[in-house]
Amino acid sequence: MRESLKIFKIGGGIIDDDAQLRQFLTELARIPGSKILVHGGGKGASQMLQSLGIEPKMVQGRRITDAPTLDIVTMFYAGKTNKQVVALLQAAGVNALGLSGADGNVIRAVKRPVVDVDYGFVGDLPADAVHVELLHQLLQAGLMPVFCAITHDGQGQLLNTNADTIASALARALAVAYEVELHFCFEKDGVLRDLNDDASVIPQITAEEYQQFKAAGVIAAGMVPKLDNAFAALEAGVERVVIENALRINEPVKTVLCVS
Repeated sequence: MRESLKIFKIGGGIIDDDAQLRQFLTELARIPGSKILVHGGGKGASQMLQSLGIEPKMVQGRRITDAPTLDIVTMFYAGKTNKQVVALLQAAGVNALGLSGADGNVIRAVKRPVVDVDYGFVGDLPADAVHVELLHQLLQAGLMPVFCAITHDGQGQLLNTNADTIASALARALAVAYEVELHFCFEKDGVLRDLNDDASVIPQITAEEYQQFKAAGVIAAGMVPKLDNAFAALEAGVERVVIENALRINEPVKTVLCVS
């Protein structure tokens, strides 16, 4: 029987709130077994860009990463944010190791080609992006890898990569060796049937039901790419995908996604 592995992804909303971040990491520390954490960036990078007179550029919710922006997001994501998360995990009794994709060549990306929009120094992940053997060695050593959203291209160029995409790529790659659960943790208790009713959590969604919910507009906007990534992970061999409240990861209220 393969060893179980849980991969957690938290968004910027939790990163931006010190009390919520501490609570999430305390709850995460209570979960036994091998774990990996992937975190988003929060608002700190955008605030620093604005303080330097650089207006953050977004297209359809995606950041345009020019050279000055890459410098700032690298400082925040791979520096201040990542090391703060690692320090808090150490305080909670978890031996965490902060990583970017460049460290140990653990995640190699390719610069996104220009089609309709030039996203700048943004990285997309090929099928062989993840250095599985290195991660296996870290996990076997009792370490908990903590990933920020910075990768590299193998030629010395750092790249900004979507944290949801990193979490899904890690889950798919490691599903060959582990029974992987992928957890997307944010401010709601799961996928809601009614966005205005926090109690309307859908407890389980199959791939067929997901298409029906999308067609009916029940699931829309920012939740669509998250669930697209989630179902792609399930099809690639990930055992279970969970959408849940970052502050209630040890409670039963959540949405579980399954293939059928």
